[in-house]
Parts: sequence; structure tokens; C-alpha cells
Amino acid sequence: MPRIDEGRPFLPVNIAILTVSDTRTEADDASGRTLAERVAESGHRMVARAIVPDDQARIVAQLERWIADANVDVVLATGGTGVTGRDVTPEAFHSVYDKEIPGFGELFRQLSYAKIGTSTMQSRATGGVAGGTYLFALPGSPSACRDAWDDILRWQLDSRLRPCNLVELMPRLMEHLKAAAGA
Repeated sequence: MPRIDEGRPFLPVNIAILTVSDTRTEADDASGRTLAERVAESGHRMVARAIVPDDQARIVAQLERWIADANVDVVLATGGTGVTGRDVTPEAFHSVYDKEIPGFGELFRQLSYAKIGTSTMQSRATGGVAGGTYLFALPGSPSACRDAWDDILRWQLDSRLRPCNLVELMPRLMEHLKAAAGA
């Protein structure tokens, strides 16, 4: 069973929060606010926050800016993961991934099933890595953001979690580029 090893140091990570919405503003962005509060409460640093419309090119452009920013370790996005015509967040994320983390979406839907039943199949929550940055796309509701953070991300982004966590892998995320440069 996973556990927090209090003998190890907590290493805060730098997190950018992206809200994907055609209608939300910073004043009424409850999902983005939920993530920002949880990031701060957990001891991490929110280093950037943005709202972009449901437009694949604009989502990709924002992701690419943050992937290129050495000050951003993790991007958490909320919104645009459904199945309607304007929901293009997963497509944007998949277009920039170096590697997908399929277990994130699978685990999110499994946990969500206990709360909302079969409606969870409408979520296309996804996770991956690009340019050494972790990327996670969550549904646009505050409750989904709470579930993803409280039940998955807060633990995997805690360097003290045993048997393993995503933070301890961060120094190794770019190994494929070093190997290619040496070839």
C-alpha cells in the first residue's frame, strides 16, 4: 500500500494551471480556482495560470510555451475533455506528448465511476510527458478537479510517496534526448 515516508524531504514542484473554456473568466473559473487552492495547500508553487478557448491550436500553443519554460514542471488543465464537438483538449495534449501516461486516465475514470457511475465514460481525462514536463488534462467541473487532485495527483506529486512517485522521475524524463545526442 502506498505511504508517505516522513523521513524523506518534500520537494515542491512548479505547476501551471490551464482552464479550457469558451465562456469562463478568471472571476468565475471555479475549476481553476479549485486546482490553485489545492496546489498551494499541498505546498507546491503555482507559477502560471491561463484561460484559453476550446481551440486546439491555441491549447497547443499554450502547452508548448509552458513545456519550453524550465520553470514549469507540471501543467494541470481543466475543461474540454468531453465528447462534444468543441471538446478538443485531449487531441491538443496528444499532439504534444512525448509519452502518454495511460494509467492516469484509466485511474481517474475508475475512481470517478464510484461517484458518478457510467457517466465517467464521457471523460477523456489524459496524462503524459512532453519535453520533461508532466501534462494532465482533467474534466471542467470543480468536483472532477478535486477528485483528480485529492485521489491521484497530490500523491504522485509528493516526493515522499512510497513505493514510487512522479517527482523522483523528473530528473530522468529527458534521458532519451541525451541518448540520441550521444548516438
